[in-house]
Amino acid sequence: MAMASALRGLHAPRPAVASPASPRLHSSRLALPNLRPATLLSVNQTAVLPRRAGGRVHRLRAAASCCGGVSAPAAGGTGGGRGAVGWRVFLAWYLVSLDKNPIATKAVTSAVLTLAGDLICQLVIDRVSELDLRRTFVFTFLGLALVGPTLHVWYLYLSKLVTISGASGAIARLILDQIIFSPIFIGVFMSLLVTLEGKPSLVVPKLKQEWLSSVVANWQLWIPFQFLNFYFVPQKFQVLAANFVALAWNVILSFKAHKEVVAK
Repeated sequence: MAMASALRGLHAPRPAVASPASPRLHSSRLALPNLRPATLLSVNQTAVLPRRAGGRVHRLRAAASCCGGVSAPAAGGTGGGRGAVGWRVFLAWYLVSLDKNPIATKAVTSAVLTLAGDLICQLVIDRVSELDLRRTFVFTFLGLALVGPTLHVWYLYLSKLVTISGASGAIARLILDQIIFSPIFIGVFMSLLVTLEGKPSLVVPKLKQEWLSSVVANWQLWIPFQFLNFYFVPQKFQVLAANFVALAWNVILSFKAHKEVVAK
């Protein structure tokens, strides 16, 4: 009898027990994640900002994420944040260009710097009433065709020629660069500049008058910087680092190269 009662108890239907209300919906289509306030805020911003800025914020965020993970500012934020993101995007693009097309990238960079250097020289130092566009064109062309490619090849060769690391290697590269390469390169640059400007007969007088003072000015500006450049900066970025000083040097070089030759 006891066994029969136990079997009937097992087969008897159990009473339904009311389950407590769940904070989540049980439908798979309506299930919501347990979002934190910060997550909800980012979702709301993502939904609202594109309507305000026409998708520009998304493009800035995507670009910034590949350049250090800096998030783009909100649509109503300051312009400084957008400027910082734009600079990071440009720098990332420039570094990629250095890897893919190093000679072309350095050539264009040198052209921009020689252009700016000559314009500054004419407008600020010479204070001309009208720009000499032919002079600016020739100076910029030499920056594109001569300076950028030559410096790329020279720095690459120098890094392979001098394999010593540390301060000794930097000093050895500095001696080769400033004592051997720079005086020759300045002479070649001035000669080509005067020739392309249609004054080949003034090449020798120009070199006699301006070459030595240009070399001394080059040493005063470049020797301290190039030691730091060769010591701290990897070879791939040495031309890029030199560009920060190149603008000042281009102003000096433009002034020296275009000083009127004094007849003796």
